[in-house]
Amino acid sequence: MLLARAIHFDESDRNVFHSPARTGEWAISGGFKFSNWTEGDLVGKARQAFANGWMGVETFGHVTFVAVTRIEPAEYDAVVDLLAQHFVQVYGAPSLEAARPVARDEVDHMATLCADHAPNTVLTVLRELTEAGVREQYRFIEPNEAGLDQFAIHGDIED
Repeated sequence: MLLARAIHFDESDRNVFHSPARTGEWAISGGFKFSNWTEGDLVGKARQAFANGWMGVETFGHVTFVAVTRIEPAEYDAVVDLLAQHFVQVYGAPSLEAARPVARDEVDHMATLCADHAPNTVLTVLRELTEAGVREQYRFIEPNEAGLDQFAIHGDIED
């Protein structure tokens, strides 16, 4: 099974999000966070999280890029449990038992996004607020095979 992990190419996420996700944590879309937002909510760092942020499921911070990677069944179940706990603690779900199916749906949605892509494929999200609610679009950047001509070789070659 495949899911996505938060990745960073530089330190910019530390500057653009109130709470950046940790490199390597499992990530989901997290679009549910914005389901009742209005234009008035879309300012500053909150706007950046809305527009381009994936949600980490350990810190519940945001990240611009995620990469597809394999996940073990036990890890998958742990991600669902973390998200279910978050739904109880932050969103007022009545119990873990009630929150687990919704959490599983969110994690399954992310797994579906990852399913048709090779490991190391990079994903980005773009959200917009519409009359019908939050609209998400995804971009997939497939990994390129590295050729020898992509590496610099330094030093002298002796016969």
